[in-house]
Amino acid sequence: MQKQRFCLDTTALTDSEVRNALGVDSITESTNYILDLISKARINLDISCHIPYPSVYEELIGFLRRENCPESVIIKVDTWLIKKTPNRYEIKLPAEILYEYIRDLRERINKGMRIGESAIYESVRDAYDINQSNDNFDKNEVINTVLSKAVNSFRNKYRSALRTGTLDSAPDLDVLLLAKELDAAVVASDEGIEKWAQRLGLRFVKARDFPFILKEYLDVYNK
Repeated sequence: MQKQRFCLDTTALTDSEVRNALGVDSITESTNYILDLISKARINLDISCHIPYPSVYEELIGFLRRENCPESVIIKVDTWLIKKTPNRYEIKLPAEILYEYIRDLRERINKGMRIGESAIYESVRDAYDINQSNDNFDKNEVINTVLSKAVNSFRNKYRSALRTGTLDSAPDLDVLLLAKELDAAVVASDEGIEKWAQRLGLRFVKARDFPFILKEYLDVYNK
């Protein structure tokens, strides 16, 4: 039987959907629970869970420290997650994948440009209308409020257009590369990682399902 391996993104432990699925409120509770399952699965079933080092590992540790997770949880991360740097020089990917990624990125950049142009037109028009009005109020203050609202709207739309459903960071790419190298299943809640894991033919596990999969393995083992 092929050994089960999992490659974890930061969201495998930190995503809010994971906490909701487990019925807990804090990052500490969910992370501690999942790491305990990982430890039991490794000892009893030889199931290994890997994390790209240093990119995803440092991202995860930084997140846990900002959430004031106790040192005992940090130690469990170091103990039970296998830290490994992807062999970026040896991993082979189809050229078609790179072509698809560049095409997807180009489409997103063009969409982002259109969103920016639309935001400029709307904010200028609204500011002009306010400036031409005869109402008795502080026009500069209102214009600043309108522009602030326009900027926030632009940021949300721009972020969605350029970042949702694609790879937008080195840690995201490292998760896929390491999973490819180890023939491991990817564990994440990130839409971009899921999308490109499928295109690379990698197994994918949603972060919210991962602890229940480990628990099922252990329950069967204990019967």
